[in-house]
Amino acid sequence: MPTLDAPEERLKKFKYRGKDASVRRQQRMALSLELRKAKKDEQALKRRNITYLSPDLASKGVCLTLDEIIKGMNSLDLAVCFEATQAIRKMLSQEKNPPLKMIVESGVIPRLVEFLKSSHHPCLQFEAAWALTNIASGTSLDTQAVVKGGAILPLAELLSSPNMTVCEQAVWALGNIAGDGPEFRDVVISSNVIPRLTALISSTISITFLRNITWTLSNLCRGKDPYPCEEAVRQILPVLSHLLQYQDSEILSDTCWALSYLTDACSERITLVLDTGVLPRLVELLTSVELSVLTPSLRTVGNIVTGTDHQTQMAIDAGMLKVLPQLLQHPRSSIQKEATWALSNVAAGPHQHIQGLITHNLIPPLVALLRNGEYKVQKEAVWTVANLAMGASADQLFQLVHFGVLGPLLSLLTVPDVKIILIILNVISYVLQAAQKLSDKKSLCLLVEELGGIDRIEALQHHENSQIRWAALQIIENHFGEVSDLPVKRSSHLT
Repeated sequence: MPTLDAPEERLKKFKYRGKDASVRRQQRMALSLELRKAKKDEQALKRRNITYLSPDLASKGVCLTLDEIIKGMNSLDLAVCFEATQAIRKMLSQEKNPPLKMIVESGVIPRLVEFLKSSHHPCLQFEAAWALTNIASGTSLDTQAVVKGGAILPLAELLSSPNMTVCEQAVWALGNIAGDGPEFRDVVISSNVIPRLTALISSTISITFLRNITWTLSNLCRGKDPYPCEEAVRQILPVLSHLLQYQDSEILSDTCWALSYLTDACSERITLVLDTGVLPRLVELLTSVELSVLTPSLRTVGNIVTGTDHQTQMAIDAGMLKVLPQLLQHPRSSIQKEATWALSNVAAGPHQHIQGLITHNLIPPLVALLRNGEYKVQKEAVWTVANLAMGASADQLFQLVHFGVLGPLLSLLTVPDVKIILIILNVISYVLQAAQKLSDKKSLCLLVEELGGIDRIEALQHHENSQIRWAALQIIENHFGEVSDLPVKRSSHLT
């Protein structure tokens, strides 16, 4: 049996005690990794350019065999090359089961890349770029084949094409390549595409073209192993700040996702984003009714408050805490979870940040989530309470108790999650110690008893996990060992 630790010593081993807010935030950031991964259903990494053709038109270009198409692509007659390339493109643009692997293995990619350079034949350039776009939308091996075929530099050159249709398709293709991962993202960036992309943005550009540019820029920001180089980030940020002022939901969504990637980093990288002045607009977008805009804007603001106390204060000054109560009560549990995660990092701050949470009436909806939220949301709420309890003043701590946090916390002691149970036990231990210092331990022990907490904590002394058994034992021995002043519970089976 391990040696008994004094309560103060045991609390020092709790991950929050003796650690400053920035460390606690970074721990929350790491522990919420699964929350913060940008999933494919949130924003597509790659997009295939699908065309809907009538049966007559569809069959016209695809009636040739693959051997005939390859032969046509190698013809010296550009008109024949065009027809063959268009046939390839139509095969790759069909909605279901495009033959990506077959086309890659046919060896036509180098020829498609060569056609990108046919400046005197923009229609051929367009068909080749479209075909390469769809190949690059496939697996990493498919994208790798496009890159190995030498497509990136010719596609980058097409960003300066006078033909806007060709130019837009090149933007799309580069977006697919960059979306494959950091390696190809950095190759695309090194091809000097960012100045060319930003130069395309003007008041006369079509909305669909602007959406494609924004999405491609977001893919150039994506990835953290490694992050995009600082020079690229500095090039992209001014245009993201500009795009954030648009009202189009697709543009706003991809811009916010780009900013979320750039703020999912160290405080120095967060500073680069904050220096653009985008924070008030991001907070404004937290009121969006469009889930596609709300989700990434909330993710970005949540990332910002993982930074320093000063950066968190900037988010508070921008009005973040005024919006969070509504987000904690959002009908979507995914938004509740992200909002609670953001709240937990504000709660990791100094007393004035915690007071801000109390002043803005954030504790009641937090307690409601602890009691009634989906379990994934309840876990985030437990982390928030832990940060609050460990950083609060005595008065703030007892305001937390007054708001009814103990009841749902004690109820959660029955969950099959060792980490969450340990956190709750440590919070309860800390609250009881604080009450003891203020000579208010008796009333708090009575409250725990009334809430059924003693029974639950005693039951945990038989838990299969030794850490839980030990933590429960310490609470009972240190705080409930003297039961004479507490109500006596008796079995209904009298002897």
